[in-house]
Amino acid sequence: MTRLDEIADRYDALVVGARAAGAATALLLARQGLSVLVVDRGRYGSDTLSTLALMRGGVLQLSRWGLAGRLRAAGTPAVTRTTFHYGGESLAVAIKPGDGVDALCAPRRTLLDSTLVDAAAAAGAVVCHEVRMTRLLRAADGRVDGAELETAGGVPRRVHAGIVIGADGVRSRVARLAGARETRVGRHASGVVYGFWEGLADDGYHWHYVPGAAAGVIPTNGGATLVFAAVARARFLDELRRDLAAGHRRVLEQVSPALAAAVGRARRLESLHGFPGEAGYLRQAWGPGWALVGDASHFKDPITAHGLTDALRDAELLARAVAAGTDTALAAYEAHRDELSIPLHEISDAVAGYDWTLEGVQTLHRQLSAAMKREVEALLALDTAPAAAAAGA
Repeated sequence: MTRLDEIADRYDALVVGARAAGAATALLLARQGLSVLVVDRGRYGSDTLSTLALMRGGVLQLSRWGLAGRLRAAGTPAVTRTTFHYGGESLAVAIKPGDGVDALCAPRRTLLDSTLVDAAAAAGAVVCHEVRMTRLLRAADGRVDGAELETAGGVPRRVHAGIVIGADGVRSRVARLAGARETRVGRHASGVVYGFWEGLADDGYHWHYVPGAAAGVIPTNGGATLVFAAVARARFLDELRRDLAAGHRRVLEQVSPALAAAVGRARRLESLHGFPGEAGYLRQAWGPGWALVGDASHFKDPITAHGLTDALRDAELLARAVAAGTDTALAAYEAHRDELSIPLHEISDAVAGYDWTLEGVQTLHRQLSAAMKREVEALLALDTAPAAAAAGA
C-alpha cells in the first residue's frame, strides 16, 4: 500500500472508503483508465460489522470482474441451497446455475474487502489505509474539487480530484459535507446480534421466521458459521443490548429450538456483535464534483441480507457514470439506483417491522425474489448494452 506522502496532487477520482463499495468502484474506474486514489481510515484487511451473505446479483458481479474464483480458492464455501423456515414449516430452494453463477457465497469481510482492494491496486489505483478525509475542497464556483486528507498521526495532505466519491458508510462525512439530502427514509429497523461458531452443519443459507423475530445461518470461511438473531429495534434496546449472549440465545430459542440446541453444542469462535438498528434511507447520490456509493448512498435493513449485493451493483453503475464524465450520466446513475433499490427498500422495511404473519412474510419474500430477479437482469444487460450500441452505430 502507498503512504500519504507518496501520492500525487491530483487524480481523476478520489474514493473515500476502501470497503466493498469503495474498493469495487476504484477497481472499475482504474480498469477504465482513470487515475484513482482510494483512502480508508481503517487498516488493510481489518474486519467490519456485516452478516456477509451475497445474493445472486453480488456473486454475478464478482464473477463478471474475475474475482469469484479467488474467493472460492481462499476457502469460501459454495452455497448451493437456501432454506426458509416459517415456524415449523421449511422450504428448500436449490441455487440454479446460470449467468456465470453456480453458487452463492458469504466470504468474511477480511477476505472480500482485501480481495477487492488488491484487485484495485493491480488495476492501477493508488490505495492508502489509515488515512481519513477531514474536509472537502471547493473551487470558486462551489464545485467540489478534492479533499484534505490526514494520517493517523495528524499529517495533512490536500489532493485535488475530478470527482470525490463517498464510500464511507452510514455516517458518511462526504455526504454530510457535500450536503446530500435524504430522499427516502424507512419506518422500521432491526436490532441484530450475531457471532461465529465452529461445528455447525454446512448445508447452505438458512433463514428462520416466527412472528416478532428472525434468525439466519450463514456458512463462511475457515469452517465458521455466522448465526444472527434479529428483532425490532425497540426490543433489542429493551431486552438484548445489555447481555448479547443471553439475548441471542433467547431469540434463537423463540425462532427455532432445534437451531438453539445446535448452536449450544457448537463452539463459539469470537465475541458477539450487536447492531441496534438503523432506519433505511436513500440519499441524493451526486452533486457538483461528488457522488456517493454503498451505505453512504443508501442503506436498507439487514434483515434481507442485501447490502453487499447493493454495494457491488452500484459500484459498477457509478463507475460507468464517472467514466462517461457528464452530469447527465450521474443523474442516470441515481435514477437507475432508485429504480432497483426502492422496491428492495420497501420490502426490507416491511420485514423489519416484525408485525407480519407467517403468510405475510412469505408474500414479502416472493416480492423480494421478483425484485432480485429484475436486479440480475439489469446487471446482465450491462454486458449487452455496449454491443447493442456498437451494432446500432
